[in-house]
Order: sequence, then structure tokens, then C-alpha cells
Amino acid sequence: MTASNAHDSTECAFLDLKGVRVLLVEDSWQLGIALDNLLRAMGADVAGPVATTAEAERLLSKNVPDVAIVDFNLRGGELASGLIDCLHNRGVRVVVTSGYEVVPLASGKAAAILQKPFSEAHLLASLRAGTAQKEQ
Repeated sequence: MTASNAHDSTECAFLDLKGVRVLLVEDSWQLGIALDNLLRAMGADVAGPVATTAEAERLLSKNVPDVAIVDFNLRGGELASGLIDCLHNRGVRVVVTSGYEVVPLASGKAAAILQKPFSEAHLLASLRAGTAQKEQ
């Protein structure tokens, strides 16, 4: 995630995530904590961050999220494609993040793919459609 700017703060003000359950799967400790803080500040109920698919599946067994933010390349070289398929099959909106320009996913599995580093504004834009659907 890149540093915030005035535009990002404006975007943040227009997105209330109160009551939205978010699964956060990110193997970078610093980015995971920053995303967790941002999402909680907007009212989201965040599960994670966790760094492996096994940890994510453990959280999924307790509660199915409304949206998941999933880093494609996880700890130890693990790829999140199976987790993304599982989330998609359960009807969870998935926002994939990756340091790579191309992510090998089947079409339609991810609601959005964000290339790192991404801005708060891009993250919030990718979450906006999913939260708007929840409110309807």
C-alpha cells in the first residue's frame, strides 16, 4: 500500500465498512497490519491477517466473510489459487493483491486484482461494489 494522500482520505470518508466481515490473508506483516488498521478504522470486522491458506481456512471454518483480501503469493512460496477458488465457490467477493503484474487466475474468480504497491483509493474502490451489494 502506498502512502495516503488527500484523495485517499476523501475516498475513505465515503466508504463505511461497518458490519462488513473481511478476511485478510497477507504474508507481509507490515502490510497486513496496515490493512487491518485501515479496515478496522472504517468499521470492518476483520479476521486476520493470516499468512497461509491453512490459517485462512481455519478462520473460514468459524465465519464466512463478506469479502476477502488475499495476497496471491503467500508464506513459503505458497500460491493462494486454491483458497481463492474456495472463497469464490462460497460466494465471497475476493480482492487479490500481488507484487506480480500477471496473476494466473481463471476469469471471474477475483472481483479485482491489485498490483502492489496499491493506494488506499484503489483498495477502497475495489471494496466499494461489494459493500454496496451487501447494503441492498
